[in-house]
Amino acid sequence: MRLAFRIPAPAPLLCLSLIACLAGTVHADTWPQQEDGAEAAGFTEGGIEQLDSAMREIVANQDVAGMVWMLGKDGKIATYEAAGLARLDDQTPMTKDSLFRIYSMSKPVTAVAMMMLWEDGLWDFDDPISKYIPQFSNLQVLSSYDGDGNVELEDLQRQPTMRELMANTAGFAYGLFGDDPANAAFRDQGVLASSDLNELVEKVAGIPLMAQPGVQWYYSIGMDLQGYIVEQLTGMSFGEYLRQQLFEPLDMMDTRFYVLPEDRERFAEVHYWDRENESLAQQPHRTDRAGYLDPDRLESGGGGLVSSAHDYARFIQMLVNEGELDGARILAPESVRIIRTNSLTGDEDMRYGIGGPGQPGQGWSVNMAVLYDPQAAGSPQGPGTYYWAGAAGTSFWIDPVNDIFWLSMIQAQGPRRPGAANMGEVARDLIYQSLEK
Repeated sequence: MRLAFRIPAPAPLLCLSLIACLAGTVHADTWPQQEDGAEAAGFTEGGIEQLDSAMREIVANQDVAGMVWMLGKDGKIATYEAAGLARLDDQTPMTKDSLFRIYSMSKPVTAVAMMMLWEDGLWDFDDPISKYIPQFSNLQVLSSYDGDGNVELEDLQRQPTMRELMANTAGFAYGLFGDDPANAAFRDQGVLASSDLNELVEKVAGIPLMAQPGVQWYYSIGMDLQGYIVEQLTGMSFGEYLRQQLFEPLDMMDTRFYVLPEDRERFAEVHYWDRENESLAQQPHRTDRAGYLDPDRLESGGGGLVSSAHDYARFIQMLVNEGELDGARILAPESVRIIRTNSLTGDEDMRYGIGGPGQPGQGWSVNMAVLYDPQAAGSPQGPGTYYWAGAAGTSFWIDPVNDIFWLSMIQAQGPRRPGAANMGEVARDLIYQSLEK
């Protein structure tokens, strides 16, 4: 099993001391540290200067308080910059070492963990989820409901599969949106505020599915359930498995489910546009669940990780390299190709979208979205570009055709400045305009 025969990190990646490991300082000499330059990476110098200028303008206009951004191609870094503030209250500058709540960018990390265990033969895509979560053997499905609270349930026509769990077609709700009884139950029962994954699973087991398995795409709790499955398959906590099998081999020592006390000064805060004062304001911390300084907070595979630009870039480049980075083999190339392949059909109900007809040309692979038809989507990116983002604005995409990746790290949630730029589209268009022909 992989747990016994993992390839160790090369010597330069090994922790120099326990203190250095805990403080997240061991990546001082690992890629990426600085830019290789626009031309070395296959872009025009003027184009990258325009890209950097556009990102700084977004910060200057208070569309975001601060940002770290990175563009890579063919293993070279065209630009890696930081601008603005990580915290408004004490004017802490945003730096390349800043830490971010990456929220749903945790999902691709969970995908890699699951595929590692798939390679070990510990689960199969066509297995029923209940093989690993027996509490789900008798799930029920919403049949109908109305505004008066009348709800009808029906039995499962068949068990949802692991493939459907990873494709968001198993039928589970999430509680982030929707007024239906299933999503309302997620919120009422505080599923995402569970103390651990055992409690989360017990709560989900009592909430009906949104639809019969395989019928409809719903953005769901599925990736948190995968974290629980990792624990059942390995006998380790999800966070410990990630640390030993993924983060340490890749020198991602800033990435975990909580912020170490010594790293608190590096932790960027979330900001929103205060309409009354017409300026950015810092969001207060939530009090309904364990905070990011609590090492015992929920290890959420759907949205719980904290990371840095350095760490997530290493994760991205491992995927770009089809499973390997700096001598550490994480996945086989076949597994990476599975991760980035659209798993949905072309039907409207199965296309990527939340409760609607979806977005043309965009599908869902394993725990993230994939652009299968750029022309239909109106994008200059290559077919098969895969991507995802976090609730506080962190985002990335990988274009395997052109061997390009983009990573932007911000902390913004809630109201935005009127007329604020669409940062993702601005960056994307400038990047492709900057490619050397």
